Amino acid sequence: MTGPDPLLDPTDAVDIRLADGVTSIPAQTWDSCACPEANTGRPLDPFTTHRFLSALERSGSVGRGTGWDSRPMIAMRGDTLLGVAPCYVKSHSQGEYVFDHGWADAFERAGGDYYPKLQLAVPFTPCTGRRLLTAPDHAVKGRAALLAGLSQIVESAGLSSAHITFCQPDEAKLAAAAGYLHRIGQQFHFENRNYSSYDDFLAELSSRKRKALRKERQKAQAFGGTIVQLTGDQILPSHWDAFWTFYQDTGARKWGTPYLTRAFFDELHQMRDDVLLILALRDGEPIAGALNMIGRETLFGRYWGCTEDHPFLHFELCYHQAVDFAIAHGMARVEAGAQGDHKLARGYLPVTTHSAHWIAHPGLRAAVAQFVEAEQAAIDEDIEVLTDLGPFRTTI
Repeated sequence: MTGPDPLLDPTDAVDIRLADGVTSIPAQTWDSCACPEANTGRPLDPFTTHRFLSALERSGSVGRGTGWDSRPMIAMRGDTLLGVAPCYVKSHSQGEYVFDHGWADAFERAGGDYYPKLQLAVPFTPCTGRRLLTAPDHAVKGRAALLAGLSQIVESAGLSSAHITFCQPDEAKLAAAAGYLHRIGQQFHFENRNYSSYDDFLAELSSRKRKALRKERQKAQAFGGTIVQLTGDQILPSHWDAFWTFYQDTGARKWGTPYLTRAFFDELHQMRDDVLLILALRDGEPIAGALNMIGRETLFGRYWGCTEDHPFLHFELCYHQAVDFAIAHGMARVEAGAQGDHKLARGYLPVTTHSAHWIAHPGLRAAVAQFVEAEQAAIDEDIEVLTDLGPFRTTI
């Protein structure tokens, strides 16, 4: 689709096209927009890299029949690449973590077709990151082109909507200026305040909370085995066999059917330098595990599972061990995934997440706008209350 970009000369034109999967785009081309900082170290966001998104496609975790048809956007001006974006044609609202089921139900009860819709997102990944991936010298024009192109595709194809989920706050602000609805969500993150050790972190908590966490960790670590943190070549193919069992159990209980295929974890083994796998071993055999992805500044907690239940072991592997790793490696924060007020007592404080929504139908747009406004007021109040209830010592 070609259309004028208001930030370009009026005689210029930007071409927006949807490609047939990230795998159809050369890795160097994609990553020049997704993670140019990787030339000097880790990418900020491992989830938008070519190798992660293409692994989802090659493994069959996304693609035809999954409800996630990968159609990444490419914005060009002549021969100049302005930007790319991970875009999917969705036939349902599963695996997104920004829930619009109520919107879909209301629209379809009124006689509309909510699906298919467009989704700018990383599938099954409620982690904040850039969604409008632009060439370093074309950030302003590239983001404007991608936003305009996305809404134009919705309108010209007669779709109900487009959704940009878990985007950066500045992207949501730009989208709102372009006519998208800005939606606020909430998660719990651990912020590393330059701690030198876990005890250094505990020292900032109230006495009662500090004692509770020490006791919790002692009980968790007394499960009768050992806990190991593995990354890079420490991770063996056999570890993925164990983790697949954990993932299937958790996925079946949470979603009915796990989103990822077994083949995805074989793909992930090729990215093991970006993986932190925390395992609880009994007699050398894994009985529980937590999977994290390592960014440049952030440790992203993703999946957990077990074959044995032990008191507090979930909290130990998913939250406390992640904090240990982040502190030891000088990482700025831990994002422990979606939802979960129970994270508050473990030093994870509420933060806002952001998404942007283009709603084509005027009536649906008006209803969604009203909902989003009311939701934001409730979340703002919730975050204020939860922060006050956090485990940190109050100062006067």
